[in-house]
Amino acid sequence: MDPIHRGPEEFGHDGNGFSEEAGRRRPSRDPLTPDFSQQTPQQARIVPLISGDLLLTVNPVDGSEVEPCPPGEQPAAPVRRTPAERADRERAAAPPVPPGPPALQLPLLQRADERERLVRLLARGRSVRLTGPAGSGRTALLDAVAADCAELAPDGVVRLSGHKRTVADLLHGLFEAVHDAPLHRPDRELLLEKLRTTGAVVVLDDLEFGGAALDELLDATPECAFLLAATPDVAAPGPDSHLEEVFLAGLDRGASIDLMERVVERRLTEEEANWAGDLWFESEGLPLRFVQAGALLRQRDLLSTDPTAYDEYGYLENRPAVEAPEAVESVGADAEEVPLPSLGEGAAPAALLGSRLSPAARDTLRFAVALGGEVPHQAHLPALVGDTHADAALGELAGCGLLSPAGSRYRLAAGVLAQLEAAGYGDGATDRARTVAQHYAWWAGHPSVTPARVVAESDAMLAAMAQLVPGDGAGQTSVAVLLARSASPAFAAGLHWSAWERSLRIGQEAGRIAGEVAEEAYFHHELGVLALCTGNLDRARTELETSISMRGALADKSGAVAGRRALALVEDRSGGPAAVGAPVMDELPVDRFEVSPPRGLPTVIPVSMPRTYPEEPAVVSRQVVPKAADDEGGRFAMLGGARRNLVAAGAGVLLAGVLGTVVTLGLTSNSDPQGDPGASTEQSVTESGDQEEELPAEESTGGATPSARTSGSASSSATPGPGPSGSGSAPAGGSGASSPGATVSESAPSSPGGSSPSKPSPTRTTTKPTKTTTPPTDPPTTPPETESPSPTDPTPTDTETTEPAPTVPDSSDSASGPSGTSASPSLT
Repeated sequence: MDPIHRGPEEFGHDGNGFSEEAGRRRPSRDPLTPDFSQQTPQQARIVPLISGDLLLTVNPVDGSEVEPCPPGEQPAAPVRRTPAERADRERAAAPPVPPGPPALQLPLLQRADERERLVRLLARGRSVRLTGPAGSGRTALLDAVAADCAELAPDGVVRLSGHKRTVADLLHGLFEAVHDAPLHRPDRELLLEKLRTTGAVVVLDDLEFGGAALDELLDATPECAFLLAATPDVAAPGPDSHLEEVFLAGLDRGASIDLMERVVERRLTEEEANWAGDLWFESEGLPLRFVQAGALLRQRDLLSTDPTAYDEYGYLENRPAVEAPEAVESVGADAEEVPLPSLGEGAAPAALLGSRLSPAARDTLRFAVALGGEVPHQAHLPALVGDTHADAALGELAGCGLLSPAGSRYRLAAGVLAQLEAAGYGDGATDRARTVAQHYAWWAGHPSVTPARVVAESDAMLAAMAQLVPGDGAGQTSVAVLLARSASPAFAAGLHWSAWERSLRIGQEAGRIAGEVAEEAYFHHELGVLALCTGNLDRARTELETSISMRGALADKSGAVAGRRALALVEDRSGGPAAVGAPVMDELPVDRFEVSPPRGLPTVIPVSMPRTYPEEPAVVSRQVVPKAADDEGGRFAMLGGARRNLVAAGAGVLLAGVLGTVVTLGLTSNSDPQGDPGASTEQSVTESGDQEEELPAEESTGGATPSARTSGSASSSATPGPGPSGSGSAPAGGSGASSPGATVSESAPSSPGGSSPSKPSPTRTTTKPTKTTTPPTDPPTTPPETESPSPTDPTPTDTETTEPAPTVPDSSDSASGPSGTSASPSLT
């Protein structure tokens, strides 16, 4: 055989007898390396859904984003499911059928009276609470009653599981079972409105709460008849619940032995019957104990039988007739060697049953013990156990009575967990929980896995997280953080929000222990978004502020922006701005304004800086502005005043700059009078002084605006100032008559086109104190006053800079006019 030469094959050439075609038939591994490196990375699974009037975008990268639902994206009204749709959904929600031989169908023994009574009460619209100890056959009775009540209610029969479920979970589960509303989680108001008109027989197994919580569940669904199954240790319902109580006891001795014979599929011997009688007295006739005891007898029969008589699947092989007598003889000989289990083993048979199962089934039990009794789906068992045929272990465990259905999955039956822990199945539980968490973290984060499938495994995932959080090593808590980071977005998208909250809280605690600040900030952000969607604004504000502070310290710009958007919506819904001095505002990153918010999302402006004006595009919100915001003293009243102050300050700075330029030019120019000789400064002062005696000081400040007062002060304190009088002075070569006094009014030809003074009221205001504090014998220091009747008040210009007035040195001390002060202090 010729050796393989990969060089020519890689480049498509012939060599050593291998043609190019042969090289294509068997490509080498080397050229595949660039292909692996060039694969596109997995895309994040971003799911938009509606929660009340909010649009929630589940983003597993930077954190979920929430905004008011745009006008054109409101979901359609929920519609009721048809009977065919309800049947399809019920089949999909049933526990999977274990692979392998079909499970043995056991009859419902000695339950006819309870069954008829329950159906009769439900037909009358009464709600019933079925109470019985664990292992009394409550689930089997519920299945039979649900089949009898299929046609009683207009919305049919709804099967729910109360295992680790809250009132909110059950209300939303009932809504989803009856109504079709994909990616829509209604708010409290819409939820109660739809449930008030829902008429169904609700069969609720494994109820874990009572009292006020149970009263809330019943009050929210007045048209539903409930069949609740609970253990005696669950709190009793309230006195006003009007529930019928039905207690479920164990089977009698005859029914118990009959059940065991059906499990063994043969008649019991006298010894076995006596053993079963002692077991009945010990277990008080609980059906589960006799199912497990029958499994012990069946295993005993298998051990007493020739192992070669069965094939690899456990079926009896068809042997030739000549070999049958030998097989019968061997069975009888070996049967005496396998004794009956002891009474203690019959009462607690989990350890003995497990020891006789396959290695894959025993490993599955160990994983279930590590997860607190939760059994992973059969599709995950091959990867966890390391056996390609490990999915068949689920059938072995179910056939032995070690499993019981819980919603759409299985868990360990009542009492099995404690028995297995006592037998040593809990050794190495932390390592197995770590293996489960790593597997689920990869699986839940894969884009091909739907949120509904992740929600079905929520109990096992949460159990793995809880097992790892109190661990001693940081690596274990890091795995819990990884699982919570991968699973929580899927729980949110799958509308299982109680699991979403639990995973976030476990992940936040694990991140704190492991020192992963970035992940801890993510969990705080998600908890804030969840609280916002559920209406808990105080909790949302606390969580979001904590997240923003952490992300600001980490310079996580995109994450901090997402947090501020959500916090802005919280403040908008709470009816007020963020509290002054909030710690979150002091810890924002420096570059927090570099990223603009997306469409429809408001942003938070730190309180230490002026808030963005409502009319500017920096804040874009689809929320309707509250009426209180338009009234005087509303939330934006302060913003308007701040803007006016900024505008006035800016105008003052500009005017001061112009005045400084004018004064500087005036100091360097010629001060000799060159204008009209008939207009003198002394004459203007005298005339203005006579006119001032007729007006009180209060009247001059009555309705003046800040800009008018500023202009008047400048024109009255300095003759060559930038006021209107300066612009209306004599033409080129101007004179000392450039002051806008009475002389200017009388000699109109000397001020072409433009002598228009400032507002008269401010001029009188600034001149009155000047007359009082300055002696009249010093006319050069008294500023002139404007009395021109010109109807216009033009803005200051720089025309006076061409020809400055001769009295510039005396008026240069009042350059503070634009700031709103009078000329009197400077003259004094």
